[in-house]
Amino acid sequence: MKPVHSLLALTIGAFASASAMAQFVKGNEAVKVMPDGTKKVETPPIPAAGAARSSKPCAAADKCHGGAWLMVETADGLVECTEAYARPGTCRASSYGTAKLLRVWVVKKGSQWLQCQLPDGSTKCVSMFAKPPTNLPFPAVQ
Repeated sequence: MKPVHSLLALTIGAFASASAMAQFVKGNEAVKVMPDGTKKVETPPIPAAGAARSSKPCAAADKCHGGAWLMVETADGLVECTEAYARPGTCRASSYGTAKLLRVWVVKKGSQWLQCQLPDGSTKCVSMFAKPPTNLPFPAVQ
């Protein structure tokens, strides 16, 4: 009976480790760990003109959001937002790993902001600031 308990403990530990590791996007250049161990985090800039600048953002708690949740790393950690800019009120605590939702991952590579299908920073990514329709992301239920 002891080997079964050991196997169960290893399986649970591996699952917990996988969930913990998936709570960030490896290679996301928006997150920098400073020499003192603190994190400096950038979020995408709001465009100078356009719908994002002129419209009232959809609050995470309101019923106005109808698309994929945008997974954004902020100073508060990984959050799910109604928009990529993570303005106050548009984000809520991440439910990744506990709830299956349509998600898109917001990642910075070099000077470019991308929306990626998976949290690996390379699977089906499109530039956030490209002209439509080339900026349309590939959401996935995760």
